[in-house]
Amino acid sequence: MTAFDFVVTLAIGSCLASAATASSWSVFAQAMIAIAALLAGQMGLALARNASSAVKTGLENEPLMLMRDGEFIEKALKISRVSRSDVIAKLREANALQLSRVRAVVLETTGDISVLHGEQVDAVLLEGVRNV
Repeated sequence: MTAFDFVVTLAIGSCLASAATASSWSVFAQAMIAIAALLAGQMGLALARNASSAVKTGLENEPLMLMRDGEFIEKALKISRVSRSDVIAKLREANALQLSRVRAVVLETTGDISVLHGEQVDAVLLEGVRNV
């Protein structure tokens, strides 16, 4: 889900609320037209994203490495505006017991934080992850 998809989802919810409380057919029709326009715009961007790698690069975020081999990447934390305490909370949630066993912490494109810990991590799991 891109940031635009999230915004469209929120906007559609707002339009549905307006349609549900509409006191006249014209207000209801305006809400339905707005929903149709939002969905059409979202579909157009999705098709453009699939057709062009340049559009895809412009619209989508890349996963970002926040921690590697037990070491915080301060520059990545600053760029992403994620605090160390947020990462530490995710480490606890993932049952990471030792920082030295944490192979990677990744800020995903969805905004979730993934924790990879153990002895080693397969390179395929870090494909496409930006490392600053």
